[in-house]
Amino acid sequence: MIKVLIADDHPVFRDGVRGVFAAEADIEVVGEAANGHEAVERAAELGVDVVLMDLRMPEMDGVQAIAAIATRAPGARTLVLTTFDGESDVLPAIEAGAAGYLLKDAPTEELLRAVRAVRRGESVLAPTIAGRLMAQVRTPTGGRIVSDRELEVLRLVADGASNRTAAARLFVSEASIKTHLQHIYDKLGVRDRAAAVAEAYRRGVLR
Repeated sequence: MIKVLIADDHPVFRDGVRGVFAAEADIEVVGEAANGHEAVERAAELGVDVVLMDLRMPEMDGVQAIAAIATRAPGARTLVLTTFDGESDVLPAIEAGAAGYLLKDAPTEELLRAVRAVRRGESVLAPTIAGRLMAQVRTPTGGRIVSDRELEVLRLVADGASNRTAAARLFVSEASIKTHLQHIYDKLGVRDRAAAVAEAYRRGVLR
């Protein structure tokens, strides 16, 4: 069972999201939070698996809450669910530790898939977010950043492939994929898959 916490300052929106999960046998909404501070406290208290986090909230904004949850509730994965899709919103959230980023107008099935994917340890970026990052791409300096094989891994990760799927497509072990990912993180100065994809688009490594 995937335990979900909904963090948003609009009660009507929280009710709507709760309704999305009502018929799902493997997902349970175990709590709600109306501000960032409450989201951090409830995530730690309830031992949740996934936090659905809005970015603009009172008392503590979403980015601050994401970073605090990573410390207070390290077992929880945060999926941003917001209306803001600018680079100044997306990148800070991912750098703070968000495992995924969706917009509030995402179809129900996309939200359900994202929650399950994030729980599995995968990263999720809405297609429109990836598109905006690509549109704002900057040409990297100093030559090639990643190796050809690391670039192949990055492309698969950007397409939403899990470590197992990437390993199967490249005919290598999952351990090799993990090693490539760690090298990618080190080269791009990031900590996780979602941040690696965002930074790769920003630098022009992915197009």
